[in-house]
Amino acid sequence: MRKKISAYWACQLGGWFFYGLTMLFFSFVYNQNNNPVTYIQNSTEIILSRVLISIALGILSTHILRQLIVSFKIHPPIEKNKWWILTILIIFICALYSLANSAIVEWLRLYNPKLRASFQRRSVMNFLGDSPIIIVWTSIYFVWHYVEATRKSEVEKVRLESLVKELELKTIKSHINPHFIFNALNSIRALVDENPQRARTAITELSNILRSSMQAEKVEMAPFERELNIVKDYLALEQIRFEDRLKVEYDIDDDTLDQPVPPMMLQTLVENAIKHGVSKHVNGGTIKIISDFKDNHHELIVLNSGKLNGQRNEEGFGIIGTQNRLNLLYGVKAHFELNDINGNMVEAKVIIPVKAIS
Repeated sequence: MRKKISAYWACQLGGWFFYGLTMLFFSFVYNQNNNPVTYIQNSTEIILSRVLISIALGILSTHILRQLIVSFKIHPPIEKNKWWILTILIIFICALYSLANSAIVEWLRLYNPKLRASFQRRSVMNFLGDSPIIIVWTSIYFVWHYVEATRKSEVEKVRLESLVKELELKTIKSHINPHFIFNALNSIRALVDENPQRARTAITELSNILRSSMQAEKVEMAPFERELNIVKDYLALEQIRFEDRLKVEYDIDDDTLDQPVPPMMLQTLVENAIKHGVSKHVNGGTIKIISDFKDNHHELIVLNSGKLNGQRNEEGFGIIGTQNRLNLLYGVKAHFELNDINGNMVEAKVIIPVKAIS
C-alpha cells in the first residue's frame, strides 16, 4: 500500500510541477516578445506566484477528485450509470479550481492593475483554460488503473490456473487410496475360490477405477455418465466388503448424463459418505445418488445414513477440496452444502451451472 501511495504522489507532484514549468516557459516567451520592459519590472513575481498557486491548487483539486472517485467506486471499466457521476465530479473540480485560483489572485492582487480583469471574467477564463488539464489528469488516472487492473487480472488468471492444476493433482492422488485398494484386493482374493466369475468382474471394476483416476489429470471436465460409472464400480467393490450392510440407490435424470462435471468429484463425495457414514455403523447404511436439473442448475446429491457429528468443520480433503474446486472452476455460480437430513441422513449437495450441449 505504501508503494502505491508513493507512486501516486510522485506522479502527482512531478506532473503538476512539469505543468508549472510549461506555464513559466510560455509566459516568459509571450511577455518577452510583447512587452519586455513590463515583464522585467512588474510581471516576474506575479507570474511566478500565480504559477505556484496553480500548482498547489492543481495538486489539491485533483487529489480531492481522486478521493471522490474512490468514494463513488468509479473504476475501469466504468459502468454506464457512473459516467454521469464522473462528468459531474470533473465539472465540479474544474469550477472549484478556477474559482479558488481567481479568488486567491484577487485577494493577493497578483495582476497588473493596468490589465486588470473582473473576478467573473477571470474565473470563466480560468475555467476554460484549466479544464483541459483536469480532463487530461483524469484520463491518465483511468488509463493507469485500467492497465494495472488488466495486469493484475492476467496474474490472477495464471495463479488460478496453477491452483486448479495443483488441486486436480491432489484430487487424483487422493483417489488412489491405498486402504481402498488393499480392501478391494482382499475382497477379490476371498472371491477367487468362492465366486470366480464375480472375482473377475471385481478385478475389471478395480481396473476401471484406477484407469479413470490416472486419466483424470488430462481433463478439466468429464461427462457425468462417465463419473457415475466409476462410482458404480467403486460401490460394487465396496458391496463385496460390506455385503448386506451397504444398500445403494440411484435416482438419475437421464438428461443429466451428458452434463460436464469436475472429474472424480462425485467419487470424492461417495468415498466421504462411506468413510464417515456407512462404515461407522454396525448395521451399515444406505448410499443414494441423485442427479437432476433444478432452476437451470445441475444438482448432484449424495445421501448417506448417519450424522455429521462435527464433520462440517473437518479439515479433510473431501469437504474442503470439493468446495475449493467449485470456487476455482465456477466462482459464485456453483455451491456446495453438507447438511443433516431428518436426523438420520447426511446430504452432500453440489449445485453447478448447466452447460448447453451442442
